[in-house]
Amino acid sequence: MRAGRDCPLDYRLAPEAFSGEPLFDCDVLYVVGGLYGNRQALAALQRRLAAEPNARVVFNGDAHWFDRDGEIFQHIEEGLNPHLALRGNVETELGRADDSGAGCGCAYPLSVDDGVVERSNAIQQTLKQTVQGLPGMAERLVARPSTALVSIGGQRVAISHGDEQSLAGWNCSRELLSEPARQQQLDSWFATHNVQVLATSHSCAAVALNLKHGALVNNGAAGMPNFAGGRYGLLSRIATTAHPAALYRCQRDGLFIEALPLNYDHAAFLADFDRQWPAHSPAALSYRTRILGTVADQPSQALLAGFSLCQSLCALEALTDE
Repeated sequence: MRAGRDCPLDYRLAPEAFSGEPLFDCDVLYVVGGLYGNRQALAALQRRLAAEPNARVVFNGDAHWFDRDGEIFQHIEEGLNPHLALRGNVETELGRADDSGAGCGCAYPLSVDDGVVERSNAIQQTLKQTVQGLPGMAERLVARPSTALVSIGGQRVAISHGDEQSLAGWNCSRELLSEPARQQQLDSWFATHNVQVLATSHSCAAVALNLKHGALVNNGAAGMPNFAGGRYGLLSRIATTAHPAALYRCQRDGLFIEALPLNYDHAAFLADFDRQWPAHSPAALSYRTRILGTVADQPSQALLAGFSLCQSLCALEALTDE
């Protein structure tokens, strides 16, 4: 097995993963993928939830990544406690008693540079040391489910860190979802499984696609910038009502499926990051430029079909860090 490139067999999702009865029904759901150990982003989420106290939250894996400091790692865990938390590849590999050989478990495609893969494996090894210093933490992480099926306004919503087939699958990346054959495959999956929405993350690049039988929303990263010039993360919001701060959305089957900015304290996060990952460390080399907002993507590039930019996008430049 090539560390960081290949998936262990236990990453495959069970065929019945999205069958049966939903775990709960609600009118507003936030899906938070890729928090990456950003405690300022967690605080921003908590402030947003204070304005929507009836909203439910699912943390969609990779809640940890930059939090090599044990106290910050614990703080993130405490923030997850009131909500449903799923396993991403990060939590899965951190929770193993034995080395699976998968490295970070990211299962990077060949288009990703070898240096990125090696640095991700090194970050994972550093985090493993953090977890080993927190009694009971590994067992807690590995015990989390890898998927969830919930109901929003009576519509079935599936949640997976990777894609509908694998915990760390890349089939819900922007590149693959741009292919007509993949869109047809996903649309058939929606129809077969009676699922109206699939919410994912993992690929670290936001993407949204509305098909005949269902909609896909991938929030990219909640704990890092996603778009050019931005210093905010992204949340997926699926609800029976629209949110005025949405960047883009589609409406189907009585649901509004949206991406919302998560405006965290950038200066405080950068200070946390630099203290934990100094210059020339694996995380600094791979991610610091992105954390500063040096990203090429525009929000419009995330929209493959059926989603529209919202007027709130025009006001983004006026947004200040919370």
